[in-house]
Amino acid sequence: MPELSPAERSLRGQIAAHTEWANTTDRPARTAKARRALEDKWLTEAGGDPVKAEHLRRAHYARMALKSSRVRRRRAGLVDEVAASEMTRKAVVDERIAELDSAGR
Repeated sequence: MPELSPAERSLRGQIAAHTEWANTTDRPARTAKARRALEDKWLTEAGGDPVKAEHLRRAHYARMALKSSRVRRRRAGLVDEVAASEMTRKAVVDERIAELDSAGR
């Protein structure tokens, strides 16, 4: 059998995953262990405080949403983050130069 390309390996993995999920009758039971481990992780990070753990969980998902939004925007070509960053940097440098000029330096 010839060696598979990375794209072919990825497709083969996707096929296997979709087949597995199609044959799974109790999806919540299948993911329960992973969900519990994540809850335990946040609880441990929160020092056992369930309220703090809930805020850590919400912060995690908010971070993911923000990252997803940025990626979608970048992919849509609406914002060139590199150019925006460079413009911000240039504005800071220009402002500093203006401050030094006004101070007579």
